[in-house]
Amino acid sequence: MLELAGVTKDFGGLRAVDDVSFSIARGTITGLIGPNGAGKTTVFNLLAGAFKPTTGIISFDGERIDSLPNHGIFAKGLVRTFQIPRPFGEMTVLENLMLVPAGQVGEQFWNTWLRGGAVRAEERRNRDKARDILEFIGLVRLADEPARNLSGGQQKLLEIARGLMADPKMLLLDEPGAGVNPTLLGQIVDRIAELNQRGITFLIIEHNMDLVMNLCRPVVVMAAGKLLMQGEPAEVQRDARVLDAYLGGQPA
Repeated sequence: MLELAGVTKDFGGLRAVDDVSFSIARGTITGLIGPNGAGKTTVFNLLAGAFKPTTGIISFDGERIDSLPNHGIFAKGLVRTFQIPRPFGEMTVLENLMLVPAGQVGEQFWNTWLRGGAVRAEERRNRDKARDILEFIGLVRLADEPARNLSGGQQKLLEIARGLMADPKMLLLDEPGAGVNPTLLGQIVDRIAELNQRGITFLIIEHNMDLVMNLCRPVVVMAAGKLLMQGEPAEVQRDARVLDAYLGGQPA
């Protein structure tokens, strides 16, 4: 479903991603791990269109996407979340979701006068969809709260909910477990697993090894901008290169 072939990204004299090639199969939950500075977030930014590769090819769902702008990649169904959630804090949780669908009729201000019925009907559909997603994610009781009032873990759930409003084929999750209490972490893991069963493919950057080893198959490992390996969790745990580069020489 997603393929990187010989992808390199330079920032001046710094090579952040160095000739990386790997593929993500449709229907999987793939983990992307590595020490700080390994190049993981740069890879996410390349996949989402925030950066363009210096060299190499990125393909998604059979199409080359490395020359597309980020909104073009989003429209293809490749959607990302951020390590630090970025909600619109003064808007409600529900309103944060209703902003997501692209090309809404009401975005053209004259339609509020000329096509008021169409605007209202679309808004009702978006509101109903947003409430259904919030019910699934577990935030519906907070639908009318300002997003700034949510805890860190709840904001991670809101990030996933906003991604779901785009009807993604694949979600890129950037450290969904970071700073999240165990109860909410369990809720996030359950929702990821259920969404995967519904057909959404995942690529997840995560430092929580328990989450990665229990949820992700396969696991992709990077270090110093390079790909170390891609394999099943048990293989990754035993690989000497991974132990040296990421796990401090000790089995996970």
